[in-house]
Amino acid sequence: MAIFSGLVSKVKNAANKWSQGVSNLFSDSPLTDGFWDELEERLIGGDVGVEASERLISDLRQVAVERRIAHTGELKEAFAGMLIKCLDEIPGMGSPLDISSVPSVVLLVGVNGSGKTTTAGKLAAMLLKQGRSVILAAADTYRAAASEQLKAWGERASVRVIAQSHGSDSAAVVFDAIQAAKAAGTEVVIVDTAGRLHTKSNLMDELAKVGRVVAREAPGGVGESLLVLDAVMGQNGFAQAEAFNRAIPLSGVVLSKFDNTAKGGIALCIAQKLRLPIRYIGLGEGTEDIEPFSPPDFVHALLDMENA
Repeated sequence: MAIFSGLVSKVKNAANKWSQGVSNLFSDSPLTDGFWDELEERLIGGDVGVEASERLISDLRQVAVERRIAHTGELKEAFAGMLIKCLDEIPGMGSPLDISSVPSVVLLVGVNGSGKTTTAGKLAAMLLKQGRSVILAAADTYRAAASEQLKAWGERASVRVIAQSHGSDSAAVVFDAIQAAKAAGTEVVIVDTAGRLHTKSNLMDELAKVGRVVAREAPGGVGESLLVLDAVMGQNGFAQAEAFNRAIPLSGVVLSKFDNTAKGGIALCIAQKLRLPIRYIGLGEGTEDIEPFSPPDFVHALLDMENA
């Protein structure tokens, strides 16, 4: 449990209702058809998704037959292994930020209210702890007080924030931030982009423009483009990914606000439906409430298997 460290209890509490319901199914009760029906119902209800749930049930049934298992408790470890495999089969799952070029640019994209600004501040604080130098770019020039919110995070993390006036060209802000990073030898530029509906083509075109500026001005182009996805939205947020991926090819997902959802299966659905790696998970409002995503630790915490 080293990776999640102090956040393990938050992972457990965040999805407490759902994960306890699933975990409690794996008791010492006899294995019946009712168990399979209940497990499938809980998986789908927890945002795992129909296809992924059916696949898990089918595989687990096969294990029960092959091992001649008669009680549900004997399947828990196998079930945990399947959940971990579902997550681990996506390349890059839980991998750290690519900061191989200087400055490396990290774009945070997503709809309004997904938690991009908070995530930007948390990532900046995390990188500082790792000994990296960081600049924050306030490229959300539309939302009222967006720059002020990012500046507040900058003050909390002791990170410089590059901003312009309300309504300015977001691409110009990004340009200024990259130039400032080059001049100061700063290693990472984290860009907080404006929230936008994935159905608004003009806003998506503007995001693509930001990507072109980064490609032109940063040595390594866009190092990372992370979709910040609000865990509370569940599968309703998935329509965003395809549109954002067209504007800026996505390198992963930050699952934000996990502490506010009772549907822990959303992580599995992201992996199976979006085929994108979850890179980080947010579990609170503090600067330290973000961690790299670890499938084994995550699954064991969800299923109350810390000692597994």
